[in-house]
Amino acid sequence: MSQSQPILIVGGGLVGASLAIALDAAGLPAVLVEAAMPTVDAQPSYDERNLALARATVNGLRAIGVWDFAEARATPITHIHTSRAGDFGSVRMNAADEGVDALGWTLPARELGAALLRRLDTCRHLTRLAPARVESIEAVENGWAVTVLAGSERRRLTTPLLVGADGTQSVVRAQLGIGTREHDYAQALFVSTMTPERDPRGRAFERFTDDGPVAVLPLAERRVGVVLTVDTEHVDEVAAMDDAAFLAFAQQRFGWRLGRFSRPGKRVPYPIRRVAAEALVAERAVLVGNAAQTIHPIGAQGFNLGLRDALTLAELVAAGGDPGASAVLAAYAARRAPDREGTMAMSHGLVRLACLDQPLLRPLRSLAMLALDRVPPLRHAMSRRGMGFRANAPFAVREKTP
Repeated sequence: MSQSQPILIVGGGLVGASLAIALDAAGLPAVLVEAAMPTVDAQPSYDERNLALARATVNGLRAIGVWDFAEARATPITHIHTSRAGDFGSVRMNAADEGVDALGWTLPARELGAALLRRLDTCRHLTRLAPARVESIEAVENGWAVTVLAGSERRRLTTPLLVGADGTQSVVRAQLGIGTREHDYAQALFVSTMTPERDPRGRAFERFTDDGPVAVLPLAERRVGVVLTVDTEHVDEVAAMDDAAFLAFAQQRFGWRLGRFSRPGKRVPYPIRRVAAEALVAERAVLVGNAAQTIHPIGAQGFNLGLRDALTLAELVAAGGDPGASAVLAAYAARRAPDREGTMAMSHGLVRLACLDQPLLRPLRSLAMLALDRVPPLRHAMSRRGMGFRANAPFAVREKTP
């Protein structure tokens, strides 16, 4: 098989669609297998979450032509305030201190999904199969034969590179025989929107508590996206709350920095598990996004990490030659390992350190926050990491300087 034969991407969610677009922009043929029929107005692949897009992520979306379709609905994040209930000290990041107009942007997942679909409609080298699902994969010489049920039609496709972008419960990963390391946090996220008494003015907040983290993200029309972490044993209780009780619960967990909350929107719980593939690559196959790693949402790194997966892979295969060659896949695994492992360790460590009710840890946590806030080199390094800039990052996400 050769590079002229299409790369097969299984999974048309945020990361799979981004990869398909990046390959198309590089002039590479691909087939995208999507479980749901794509519709801009009602795409079931994209849920009610509000995404915090790092600055590097927006650079990448701009480079592949997606951001033009999304920018009008995005809200800049100009300040990030991190604190912990019961501890003194906080960490404050400011876009102006970093010489940029925004540290990142907030965008509803459905809006990013709609932008991706509009950009997919402009692709010239991409074949999309939807609704479709993979029935089986079979190793053949220099590639894979994949049986896909698309509507009522069964098709056998051959590819030099099979990409699993099909989420946490990845069928591709399972059929490749790649195992996982899993951790159940015994928590769920409740995602909602609210209207605060005071305009957030581009400020995002992360508040750690004994019961788990709370995030508040600025949205359009003076609203905020609220993300509450709840122990599994209390999920049903919180889900049964009426609007008044849920507002009081959110207020108690977050505090009063933005005044009184009102007008809660639809709320949806999401169980939290960490699922990490034991390998990123197999023979002529690769995993990206949640199929490769599903991490705790603390720090809002999931899609940001997955997009770096997709853009790194696209950059490597666009260099020419056989896209499924062992050297290409080894380079992908090597380039992604530090970012992947560092981000997973950071999110897991923050949950365990910042949310544990350990009185002996409080002075240490407070001193660490004071140091991060008051020592400019430390704050700058943390801000750069928060903006998504990494060593060996794909060229598309790097900050362009005049």
